[in-house]
Amino acid sequence: MRWKLLEGKNINLRIVEKNELPTLAELCNNPEYLGQYIWLPQQSIAEWEKRYDNLTPDTKWFFIEKKDGTKIGTMFHWPVENAVEIGYVLVPNERQKGYCTEAVKIIVDYLFLSKNIVRIQSPTDTKNVASQRVLLKVGFKKEGTIRKSGFTRGEWRDRCLFSILREEWKEQKH
Repeated sequence: MRWKLLEGKNINLRIVEKNELPTLAELCNNPEYLGQYIWLPQQSIAEWEKRYDNLTPDTKWFFIEKKDGTKIGTMFHWPVENAVEIGYVLVPNERQKGYCTEAVKIIVDYLFLSKNIVRIQSPTDTKNVASQRVLLKVGFKKEGTIRKSGFTRGEWRDRCLFSILREEWKEQKH
């Protein structure tokens, strides 16, 4: 049995190990997995390995797993100026079941409990209502729109920036 870094009620977040990069690459190179709002990295396993080897200590990649170990998504966090940014994706057939909301609650608790940070942020495509709903459920606030901030599927897209401050978080949810 693998060690679970972060455990929730229905899911766990487990750090991606180097030998699992082919699985990560397969997921993240799949347009159906990424959906219509995320850019398509289309990176080889060698490119994923290079990125993995160059991760800073404050950057983590996780698999979102059901309690039986089934991988149903990915979660990432990395430092940005004065904050930590998060990103997440679930496989299409596991969406709208509450797993993503639970995963975001878990990562927010982990980050505020383990790091001396004042904010966590997450950008989302302005049309990605499902992701925005997840962030709002967890207590994030919409800060505004970042115009033409990402090139996705052949066009420049606007993104909304959401954040949660430490004083808004108040207490551990998981």
